[in-house]
Amino acid sequence: MPATETQPSNTPPGFLLGVDGGGSGTRARLLDPHGQRLSEGHAGPSALGQGIEQAWVNVRLAVQHAFLAAGLSEPEWPALAIGLGLAGAGTPSRSKAFLSLAPPCHGLALDTDIGVALLGAHAGRPGAVVAAGTGSVGQALRRNGQRVLVGGWGFGIGDEGGGAWMGQAAMRTAQAAMDGRAPVGTLAMGVWQLCGSRRETLIEWCAQAGQHGFAQLAPVVFDTAGTDPAAQRVLALAAGALADIALALDPEGELPVAIMGSIGALLLPRLPTALQQRCVRPAGDAMDGALQLIRQRLSSDRPA
Repeated sequence: MPATETQPSNTPPGFLLGVDGGGSGTRARLLDPHGQRLSEGHAGPSALGQGIEQAWVNVRLAVQHAFLAAGLSEPEWPALAIGLGLAGAGTPSRSKAFLSLAPPCHGLALDTDIGVALLGAHAGRPGAVVAAGTGSVGQALRRNGQRVLVGGWGFGIGDEGGGAWMGQAAMRTAQAAMDGRAPVGTLAMGVWQLCGSRRETLIEWCAQAGQHGFAQLAPVVFDTAGTDPAAQRVLALAAGALADIALALDPEGELPVAIMGSIGALLLPRLPTALQQRCVRPAGDAMDGALQLIRQRLSSDRPA
């Protein structure tokens, strides 16, 4: 369930913000008190697994940039009502630590990035979302009201089909080619160009890369898919992983499915035909879902 910190009040907030944050970046959408969209702001990663303090730094920056883009000076935080969907918020200790550092707000509601993506994609109605960006995860709201989560186990152990997982697969290909265990193809050469062409350099790069660094290699896989069977295999495995998530979310294949995230959009044409036929255009994005989240919280907390 979403975590919240809201001060019940009959006074409307000065501004509404919907924030979507993951392992590669943070986006904030700014609305005026009447729900009119004003602007968006962007900042660096705010996945809670990459650090709680870093997450708040980038959430604050994204909010500041949204106000700047609207030609406004940033108001006092007590005037803001903010819905946040952040990667890693499903870990109770991390969400608790994040909320403990929150500035005083008119209202604040926290959910996972996939939770707000689901809310935005189907406008609160039954449906499924498979999201692949830096990581991968799926969530569905079934017709009986049950909310089901699949995948999203995190960098290094899960997130199959996501950008960081894909980057690790590209690096393994480059390492195997350097050892002579695999042919030298365009994928391996693309990785060497970005990360170094000596064993010691690759080892050092991998030691420092982290989730965000490995995700930066995913474009190399797509760029070399037309010339390297190794890249084609990585993409086939990635698409298969997303299809497996969709199947686990809805074994009967009854729900509409929204494929979301930068990697998800690129893999959509590679998904099984039957799954593609169930795919729908999202009604809204994760920032829209985050805005729905805070509106729901403000409404439920409003004194009678």
